[in-house]
Amino acid sequence: MDHIVLVGASAAGLTAADALRLEGFTGTLTMVGEELCPPYDRPPLSKHVLAGTLEPHKTTLRQDADLQRLRMDLKLGRRATHLDPAARTVTLADGDRLDFDGLIIATGLRPRRLPFGRDLAGVHVLRTLDEALTLRAQLLAGPRVVVIGAGFLGTEIAATTRSLGLDVTLVGIEPTPLAGQLGTQVGGLVADMHQENGVRLCMGRSVTDLLGAGGRVSAVVLDDDTLLPADVVVVAIGSVPAVDWLADSGLPLGDGVLCDSTCQVAPGIYAAGDVANWPHPLTGERTRLEQRTNATQQALTAARNLLAGPGGAKPYAPIPFGWTDQYDAKIQFHGWCPADARIEYVDGDPQARKFVALYHAGGRVVGALGWNSARTLRAYHGRLAAPIAA
Repeated sequence: MDHIVLVGASAAGLTAADALRLEGFTGTLTMVGEELCPPYDRPPLSKHVLAGTLEPHKTTLRQDADLQRLRMDLKLGRRATHLDPAARTVTLADGDRLDFDGLIIATGLRPRRLPFGRDLAGVHVLRTLDEALTLRAQLLAGPRVVVIGAGFLGTEIAATTRSLGLDVTLVGIEPTPLAGQLGTQVGGLVADMHQENGVRLCMGRSVTDLLGAGGRVSAVVLDDDTLLPADVVVVAIGSVPAVDWLADSGLPLGDGVLCDSTCQVAPGIYAAGDVANWPHPLTGERTRLEQRTNATQQALTAARNLLAGPGGAKPYAPIPFGWTDQYDAKIQFHGWCPADARIEYVDGDPQARKFVALYHAGGRVVGALGWNSARTLRAYHGRLAAPIAA
């Protein structure tokens, strides 16, 4: 194998590059990234960068010298538009073609957008560093903010904007914030936390329109005809895998790039991170994880398996791990947190906002969550290692 191409210049792509060199690959390594800036960390965008407590350059994942040591042809500000698996070529938007022997797809996600109000000023999504900085610049004027979507990203943005002293409303279709990610019991505690900090919640509601005045957003219309005045609207209604450039490639697609258990999509072609959809060996179900830790862990597996070949490839079977920081709360979770699980508090006190909870489903402990209890939570990780019934 002489030339490996990595499409995607974020955490997964960079980790794959590191792993390939550490595993002894000495050939040509090319990384393609749609953004102009070098690989950076995304989790701080909705928190520290948006709050202005972290300088943008400090999100960079590697210093220039570290990137140079990877001996990598870094093609930034270049978008991949086509893949021909048979010819083993990746075509870029400027017409440049890259031949490859091995390929790792790590193109991540694109934010979902509302089908209306797209041309109104003041309507934002937050996925990239540029988007975070653009949003922050508008927040400095002290606007009324409406955040649409009460998942991890939406609740973090609501917490950050409220910490800046702004008037904030959070809208979500679920009964509580984070209901789809952590269940309504923990979601209720998240709701209480936001309300205590002065965020207005409109839960169980959907958005039907955005109104504008003079080309700028002025209000959000809910499905019960409620009008929420807004100077800035942040749309955080989820993301979709960035696979548009693969539409005519012949690769299997469906909620991401469909891999086998070793992260292989086709011979010599692997996927990792938010875009990868694979059958999880512990559950037997197809899985796609939008988690920072998964991006690095899966990239390590994909890189090693690409070099090892089919005979030496190992299945990827992680125990998921994620976290969110909001106000003074650090919420971490291991494993799976299904909405219908039975929750058992095993340490601390939920009302004191310091506890560990276990998620029970199918007669098993399938997840563990810690709220300001990182050290105690680690003790329960081992209980999640057994296979989980599909």
